[in-house]
Amino acid sequence: MSLSVWKHFVASCLLLLGLLPAANALAKPSPTLRSARTIVLPLHAHPRLRYGADRLAAALRAAGYPVQIVQQDKLLRKKGLIVVGRPGDVLLRQAAAAWPAPSTPAPGKEGFVLTSAPDEAIVVRGTDNSGALYGCLELAEQVKAQGKITDNLHLADQPEMVMRGACIGVQKPTYLPGRTVYEYPYTPETFPWLYDKALWVKYLDMLADNRMNSLYLWNGHPFASLVRLKDYPFAVEVDDATFKKNEELYRFLAEEADKRGIWVIQMFYNIIVSKPFAEHYNIKTQDRARPIVPLIADYTRKSIAAFVEKYPNVGLLITLGEAMESAGQDDVDWFTKTIIPGVQDGLKALGKTEQPPIVLRAHDTDAPRVMAAALPLYKNLYTMAKYNGEALTTYTPRGTWAALHRKLSAIGTVQIENVHLMSNLEPFRYGSADFIQKSVQAMHGAYGANGLHLYPEASYWDWPYSADNVPGRELELSRDWLWYAEWSRYAWRADRPRPAEIDYWGQRLATQFGCDAAAGKQILKAYEQSGEIAPKLLRRYGITDGNRQTLTLGMLMNQLIDPKRYGLFTLLYESESPEGEMIIEYAEKEAKGEKHVGETPPQVAAEVVAHGQKAVAAIEQAAPGVTQNKDEFARLKNDMYCYDALANFYAEKAQAALLTLRYKYSHKVADLEQAVPYLQRSVAAWQTLTKLTKDTYLYANSMQTAQRKIPMRGVDGTYKTWVEMLPVYQKELANFQHNIDSLKAVKSVPVAQKAAALRNVSVTLLTKGITSYTAAVGQSAFADTTAAITALAPELAGLKGLRFSKVQQVAQGTEIRFATTKPVQLLVGFFNQKSPRYLPTPTLEIDASANDYGQADSKISNAIAIVGMPPVNVHTYSFKPGTHTLNLARGACVMLGFVEASQPVPTYNAGLGSAGGAGKEIDWLFE
Repeated sequence: MSLSVWKHFVASCLLLLGLLPAANALAKPSPTLRSARTIVLPLHAHPRLRYGADRLAAALRAAGYPVQIVQQDKLLRKKGLIVVGRPGDVLLRQAAAAWPAPSTPAPGKEGFVLTSAPDEAIVVRGTDNSGALYGCLELAEQVKAQGKITDNLHLADQPEMVMRGACIGVQKPTYLPGRTVYEYPYTPETFPWLYDKALWVKYLDMLADNRMNSLYLWNGHPFASLVRLKDYPFAVEVDDATFKKNEELYRFLAEEADKRGIWVIQMFYNIIVSKPFAEHYNIKTQDRARPIVPLIADYTRKSIAAFVEKYPNVGLLITLGEAMESAGQDDVDWFTKTIIPGVQDGLKALGKTEQPPIVLRAHDTDAPRVMAAALPLYKNLYTMAKYNGEALTTYTPRGTWAALHRKLSAIGTVQIENVHLMSNLEPFRYGSADFIQKSVQAMHGAYGANGLHLYPEASYWDWPYSADNVPGRELELSRDWLWYAEWSRYAWRADRPRPAEIDYWGQRLATQFGCDAAAGKQILKAYEQSGEIAPKLLRRYGITDGNRQTLTLGMLMNQLIDPKRYGLFTLLYESESPEGEMIIEYAEKEAKGEKHVGETPPQVAAEVVAHGQKAVAAIEQAAPGVTQNKDEFARLKNDMYCYDALANFYAEKAQAALLTLRYKYSHKVADLEQAVPYLQRSVAAWQTLTKLTKDTYLYANSMQTAQRKIPMRGVDGTYKTWVEMLPVYQKELANFQHNIDSLKAVKSVPVAQKAAALRNVSVTLLTKGITSYTAAVGQSAFADTTAAITALAPELAGLKGLRFSKVQQVAQGTEIRFATTKPVQLLVGFFNQKSPRYLPTPTLEIDASANDYGQADSKISNAIAIVGMPPVNVHTYSFKPGTHTLNLARGACVMLGFVEASQPVPTYNAGLGSAGGAGKEIDWLFE
């Protein structure tokens, strides 16, 4: 007799003799004490029912029940049956006749009813196959939580959100050699995890546990890794062996996902073609300024048709914008004349009529217009838009962005909210159930949406790993289990009473870390206090909601006091934040004695510091009770201290920025001197954060390309750690102190230094018909208009500009081909007004190629005034020696000519044109 059996025998005897309290006698009852259970499925049950039955059986066996699974259409005459099916199944009709149950309204799509019946029976009735699956999973969870089957069970449930899914980026932190953004063929060398079936099973099980019904795979152009076209056989991007692996893997993934009620949805960008295809026809793989051409349309349509025919259980997610210029008729035509016909061609080849889902991203496109044209052609359509841009900032969305979401929701299809990229959260852990619940409620209430698309909480570009410095790497899906669980719980049902939710998550965390419920609630408190810090910081101090800013790497002083210089993305403040003020707005109102409105920078500074202190206190209070997963708890605890240090860094720096801006209006050096201690404490907080992260994290941001701009350019994987940023902030402080000393020594305010006049450099123009002009007052910058330059920044005087037809620029765009023997910069002037008449300013938030030539940031703003036109901002495009073709989108722009790449172009506001006079320059204080 084993020791465990002997202990159980002794306990049973003592209990019978009354010598042992019943509560302690059988703490771990022997499996043999449970009555047997038989799970009965219909004879021809869908694989989802079989999967649900297997999961239920595993939970029952763990609780000590002997279990068998049978498939038949006749109800057995025995005790302990668990009958699973749909109302129309013969088996379920027999169960309903044998065990009449209380009348329950039939739940909707994916819903289920669990009902106890005589002889210890239970009926799991799903509205559909997914509903039956979810009923089995719900019953399994109850058994796991309670250790037994609940008596007198009667439960009906169904999800609120129609689409509930998560995404994986089949992409990398850096570009592949010879390729650009989003271009990542499916290969074992690039993505070894993609071929790991055990990992896929683990991930899909996680989605099923969280009742998610969609999995999105993001990639620029996946088709050339998955299908071979008869008319374009050379377009395939992988070798034959890899192609076969991809076919087998993709079919496996689609089949396993379908078992769990999950649609695989393949995302792709437009217009991108495969590298072999591009090389065959001597074109670029992607060119935002390229119009629709028959060759690429034919290739894309046939790629989609072959994909749908080959993988019928897979849907599509379309990004019309970003790699395709304009949000007009081209988008409508591409969607209705290329993409939808491609899907229909594939269905026709299959002989199927069931339409796979097509999701249209409302990113850099006029989605309502596109949908109006598409719905008469295809019914199974959805729309998708970013919830808070590429970050998490608020649960009170408003303004024009909220209006767009409501407009999409009103179309009549389902609007899916995309919780996208989390650029302000990574790499630290995030698990605020309160913030997440309110966000999902806002999706319903403020946006009218009914779907969720969830990015990983961190390390999207480096999936499947987190950024934690752990031997062998840590899986993101394991580390961030709470992130997925919280979003999916509220996607299923958003309105749940807050006190009960605190109990629920406190118990989940207690189970995870082997502590009591009270300690579990303290861990939740730490998550929820720290969960306010990053959203508040970005929405009140940030430059953008996009991935060009890494919030956790801090911000430069000039980015706080002069955000417009860095391409301020105003939607962040106007729609993705509560009503409030930016630092520059607050400072101006202070100087003018005006009343402040809404959430203010000093308010947020005080609040985030308090949140950090409370998060640290809560995690410390929970620590003594932790008995399992101690290594992970230590990492979580460290994250709380990281958030605390980050909060202090920003709070002190924001106060320093406000005092610096006060000097702009007061001209008192004493204001700058008051700012020094704040900036010193900010640097000290950064030193603390550096120590906390040096050995615990590999990087702050998983996207390590030149698209990363704030606080520093992330060229070649640089400036991705806190250690790299520390000297930057130390130097910034030293410069500030030195410049204050200079001000005090000369007793006057120096004028910010401007660079000398820019020097022309010769290139060989290969585009015919371009004439030149000398940049000067009285000159016309266009070949077909007499509108003259009335003022220009002194650095630009004498440049050899290039005259293009303004009419042609608006109608067709601008192309310039040239050759150069040395590195050069091309100066391009963008009109400071949004209009179809003017070339759009490079904007990384909507165009991932907007900084391919270093053109994203404005150099001299309001640099040129032209009669009857808005002021002109000057940007620079950098080129290496060689022959180049630059294609710019439709819209007028001013071509100011070429200068040497080594010659610095100053960054400042010249204040010309309708923008008014230049303000007092103070950026130099930190440079």
